[in-house]
Amino acid sequence: MNKPKQDIALIVGGSSGMGLATAKLLLERNITTVILGNSSDKLVAAKQALSKIGSVETLQANLYKPEDIKRVIDYAANDGRHIKYLVNAIGYFKPTSFLEHTDKDYDTYLELNRATFFVSQAVAKNMTANGGGSIVNIGSMWAKQAIKATPSSAYSMAKAGLHALTQHMAMELADHHIRVNAVSPAVVNTPIYEAFINPSMLDEALAGFNGFHPIGRIGQPNDVAKVIDMLLSDESSWVTGVIWDVDGGVMAGRN
Repeated sequence: MNKPKQDIALIVGGSSGMGLATAKLLLERNITTVILGNSSDKLVAAKQALSKIGSVETLQANLYKPEDIKRVIDYAANDGRHIKYLVNAIGYFKPTSFLEHTDKDYDTYLELNRATFFVSQAVAKNMTANGGGSIVNIGSMWAKQAIKATPSSAYSMAKAGLHALTQHMAMELADHHIRVNAVSPAVVNTPIYEAFINPSMLDEALAGFNGFHPIGRIGQPNDVAKVIDMLLSDESSWVTGVIWDVDGGVMAGRN
C-alpha cells in the first residue's frame, strides 16, 4: 500500500523578513514548512527559532547558480512529497539611477525572476500531480508606481514581470486546481534594505518613510505575512490572479 504523501509548504526566501514571518504562521497551522535560503547561518538561526513552533526543514540554495536552481527543481520533482503551498519571497533591492545602471545591476534582478519562473514551474508540476495547491508571489508597490526618491527601474521592471507572471499562471493553472496570487507591499522593515543601509541604522532610516504611508507607519513583516497566509489558505478559495496591495494605503493616495 502506498504511503500517503505529506503536504508541505515551500518558502523561497524564508530565512528572513516576510518569508520568515509567513513560515511562522504556517507552522502555527501545523503545516510542515521548508524554508529555502542562500545563507547557511540565517537558515540555521531560522530553523532553531521555528522548530519551537512546528516541523521545519531547510534547503540551502543560491538561485544565481544554475546548479542550485536544478537542485531545487529536483527537490520539487521528488515523488514523495506534495508541495501544496509555495511562497516566492526572495528579493534584492538597491536603488540606482537609470543612467547609472550596469549590466550586472540589471542581471541581479532579472536572474532572480528566471529562477522564480522555473522553480515555480517545477512546483506547479508537483501540485498538478497531487491535486492542486496555492502559490503567492511577493511583488512590490514599485512595480506599479515610480518613486523618484528611490530610483529602481530594473527592480521595478522585474517585479512588474512577477505581477504579470502571477496573472498568467493563475489563468493557466486554474484547471489544475492551483490558485496563484501576489502581494504588493510598500516599505516593510526587512533586511532587504541592508544592501544599501547600515543594519545598525536601518530602523531609524526606515522610520523616515512613515509619513509616506497614509496609515502613518511603514509595514512590519507580519503585516504582509498575514495576508500571504490568508491567500494560501482555503479562506480565499475563490481568489486567484490578484495582485493585493498591502501598503499602508500608498496606492490609494498620498499624505
